[in-house]
Amino acid sequence: MHPASQAATGPSDARDTRDIRDTDATPPTTTDEAHSASPTVAAPVTHSASQITTPETDPASPLPLQPRYAVARDTLKEWLDSGVLVPDDVPALYVYEQTGPDILQRGLIGDVGLADPGQRIILPHEDVFPGPIADRLALMSTTQANLEPIFLLYDGDDGTATHLVDEVASTRHPLVSAQTEDGLTHRLWAITAPEEIAAINADLQARQALIADGHHRYATYRVLQRQERATHHDLHKYVASALGPWDFGLALLVDSRAYPPDLKAIHRVIQGLPLDEAVSRAKTSWQVHDYKDLSAGLAALERASEPAFLLAGEDGSHLLTDPDPVQFARAMPPDRSDRWNSLNTSVLSEFVLPVVWGMRDNDQTVRIVHHDTDAAVQLAIRTGGTAVLLKPLAIDDVLAVAAGGERVPRKSTSFGPKPRTGLVLRTFATG
Repeated sequence: MHPASQAATGPSDARDTRDIRDTDATPPTTTDEAHSASPTVAAPVTHSASQITTPETDPASPLPLQPRYAVARDTLKEWLDSGVLVPDDVPALYVYEQTGPDILQRGLIGDVGLADPGQRIILPHEDVFPGPIADRLALMSTTQANLEPIFLLYDGDDGTATHLVDEVASTRHPLVSAQTEDGLTHRLWAITAPEEIAAINADLQARQALIADGHHRYATYRVLQRQERATHHDLHKYVASALGPWDFGLALLVDSRAYPPDLKAIHRVIQGLPLDEAVSRAKTSWQVHDYKDLSAGLAALERASEPAFLLAGEDGSHLLTDPDPVQFARAMPPDRSDRWNSLNTSVLSEFVLPVVWGMRDNDQTVRIVHHDTDAAVQLAIRTGGTAVLLKPLAIDDVLAVAAGGERVPRKSTSFGPKPRTGLVLRTFATG
């Protein structure tokens, strides 16, 4: 990762933390080579990151409403001009630490070089859709900024970068320390020494990274890169590297071996499918085990071999295990890898929903509930439907699927802890 010029720091608030990074550096040769970002921490709570990441127009204004992307641009400029965000003078990489009950995650914040997926440097594991990309593109191109980092994981293999991250976090005074309302403490340190930055880059040179969170933003980085390159043919401001700031994107890079991420399950609620009907249909192709209460069913799900699902709702819970092998083989796509076909979300989307229940896996039929089993069951009861509770995917399975060039089914993963929104931003300005 390479150091950034122009970072900004400001006062932090105990309930919310705001930072900005502004970078320009030589081009990274891999996904993990990045130039660093520059931090800015916003002052009072009246300055919220959501004012620029999800801006709202003022309905009380007598003037015509501005497009919300212009509102974000103007707000960001105002904060920079007024000193709410103050650029740092020294280019740096940033060590970022998140701590809380049973949580410790450390990584590096900086700018990663953008790579085509075919290069197998930055590995996506989910598909992206045009709508979110168009929205993020309008925001990034209007503000000329990356307003929040994507979240990348890599195998550090006890390397120099990981050792340096731990040394900095353990022995140096943080640039920023703040606690957010979720109970997490966030700390930042700047790495500015050229020899340390060079050592990090040497270690990261040949490594791959997995996109844990931020697929649409990374896809937007690449669309914006093409758009800006078409606009700036000569790149006369960037003669030294022949690259512009849009050739990089803001990211948090975490060594998943040193700091395994928290990968949580994403549950489903099938609206309009009563639990008794769902169970009855499932018995034609699955072994079904009945439990009177949810806690017993969840304990059984935890012990069960994959694929397994716990159906729950108005009347107890029911564990599905051991699908009929003939029906299973017929349902799963032959052009997919064995690893992909073994994922519980793949089995749900290719076998249980369309074959067993005759339903499509879409937003109209299937509601998504992150992590909370009780919330999923209550939603099922309110809608007269069935909650489908899953175990989280194994990180090794996600990595293997991504390394093979495949994508997991929609809403399969929820990695955490994610970088705090508003903690780190990056502008394209260089002067």
